[in-house]
Amino acid sequence: MKIIETPLKDCYIIEPTIFEDERGYFFEKFNEKKFEELTGMNGHFVQDNISKSSYGVLRGLHLQKGDSAQAKLVSCIEGNVLDVAVDVRENSATFGQWFSIELSRENKRQLYIPRGFAHGFAVLSKTAVFAYKCDNFYDKSSEGGILWNDKDLNVDWQLPVEDIILSDKDKVLETFALRNF
Repeated sequence: MKIIETPLKDCYIIEPTIFEDERGYFFEKFNEKKFEELTGMNGHFVQDNISKSSYGVLRGLHLQKGDSAQAKLVSCIEGNVLDVAVDVRENSATFGQWFSIELSRENKRQLYIPRGFAHGFAVLSKTAVFAYKCDNFYDKSSEGGILWNDKDLNVDWQLPVEDIILSDKDKVLETFALRNF
């Protein structure tokens, strides 16, 4: 397992070591002990989630507030997604900055997103199955988020605007300037 720092503080790309032969492949998807040794971050997760979406679906930018904040370890099991993390920790040197990475079945990369970040992804392939591990349980009363097309953040989702499909909830999220995190 290789840990790659992103431009955002405490946000890491995890690249597995893949063992491949004529039978197929094997890799260790996550190792809590190795992760903690390499990053100094807690890698204990309590909830796994899976979503399936079609091309153009954009989910985000979501977060959990307060004591219900969640760190996430995300990956794409099938298809391709553009994954986006936004640092919303006001005391962070990278506050208000975002990072994106393409996650796919082929590259088998994962992104570790610490607590205090907003997160979202857009489906770039015909369909995608997206997995994320969370270090805290979901709490509906602690939901928050940032509008996907916020002008202050100016995230490049790598999709034509006319192809983007949003949930009703994601259409009315707050702007970054009006945040209530």
